[in-house]
Amino acid sequence: MKKTGRTLRIVLLTFVATAALVLFALNFTAGEKKVQHQIPRLYTSASPQFERAMGSLLGPGILPGNEVKELINGDQIFPPMLAAIRSAQKSVTFETYIYWSGDIGKQFADALAERARAGVAVHVLLDWVGSAKMEESYLAEMKEAGVLVEKFHKPHWYNLARMNNRTHRKLLVVDGQVGFTGGVGIAPEWTGNGQDPDHWRDSHYQVRGLAVAQMQATFLDNWLKVTGKVVHGDAYFPAIAPITSGGTQRAQMFSSSPSSGSESMQLMYHMAITAAERSLDLSVAYFVPDDLTRQLMLDALKRGVRVRLITPGPHTDTETVKAASRATWGPLLEAGAEIYEYQPSMYHCKVMIVDQRMVSVGSTNFDNRSFSLNDEANLNVYDTAFAERQTRVFEEDLTKSRRVTYEEWLERPLKERLAERLAALLESQL
Repeated sequence: MKKTGRTLRIVLLTFVATAALVLFALNFTAGEKKVQHQIPRLYTSASPQFERAMGSLLGPGILPGNEVKELINGDQIFPPMLAAIRSAQKSVTFETYIYWSGDIGKQFADALAERARAGVAVHVLLDWVGSAKMEESYLAEMKEAGVLVEKFHKPHWYNLARMNNRTHRKLLVVDGQVGFTGGVGIAPEWTGNGQDPDHWRDSHYQVRGLAVAQMQATFLDNWLKVTGKVVHGDAYFPAIAPITSGGTQRAQMFSSSPSSGSESMQLMYHMAITAAERSLDLSVAYFVPDDLTRQLMLDALKRGVRVRLITPGPHTDTETVKAASRATWGPLLEAGAEIYEYQPSMYHCKVMIVDQRMVSVGSTNFDNRSFSLNDEANLNVYDTAFAERQTRVFEEDLTKSRRVTYEEWLERPLKERLAERLAALLESQL
């Protein structure tokens, strides 16, 4: 009997260990076939076919009649977000990756709770990993007030194989009429004006017009995945009149998820790079391009496209990503790409400007985690005046950045090279 008991224990332990290894392996796969083939260059960003491809082949339709306003750093970002929440009459939908403790987190919790007590339908979707540092009292306050709070991929026995899939989206929609998206999380690091290492440089965007309904649909897609509940009606999708006064933009809300087309975001970036004919400006918090993406950028450089990148410099929240990023710079620098490191603080922006015609902003980083593993959302704006404004913002950041030369990259210390080799082993997860 004792021998039989030991045998059963061994079999059970073997089964548990095998199951754990399988789940671990599943978390380190993207779940979809990766894009392996380059995209033929059939048109430029100026061609109507470019927008037809973006709006029909890859994403939702490009809608006219939008007003998109850039908000630079926490001092400009958080006041209008909080004001919008406090003005809500029917609904608030809010999805974010990072929500930590701190005064700004308390302000959001208070504002959301107050609206729920006033009878507004308030939905909050937090990533389970990204909100791990959140004060439990904030959750208690919101739930007690009637806020519907959910955690994305909170561990359960039935979803352990999907633990590596996080929602990295940053979306706030109020009354279905005004939306916000960009790179900020709800934490003290995003307050202030990017003035020092404790206050990060980031951009967010306020949206009014027809594209807000696409932003709402993007939020409700993940809400449905988590809760199984379909949320609709006038409180969430009111009739929206297109913006007609002042400068208006055509825009689309582009999203991706490993469970429903993760490669679409990477394809969107690839098609934009392939269509570029004059300039490609990238503000990239985490820049770890794969071989195909690097080749597309090299092809752009060969045909005369000016490529400029701003990445984090001495202040970063992950040295591993920084090392993996620097390992990829050599061929790009040699081919003429301009790579700059932002100096004052952590650089968390995620902006792509193509030929001063198309701008993509949102949560997506230039790495495999965003392209294949996370749920992401970007607002694509097709408007030259808006693109010119974002270029001015980009060039203002350039004045606070240090350019890295190819010669400097070649002469980097052995210690850095070894760190890069080690980090490269984790490239698929970065």
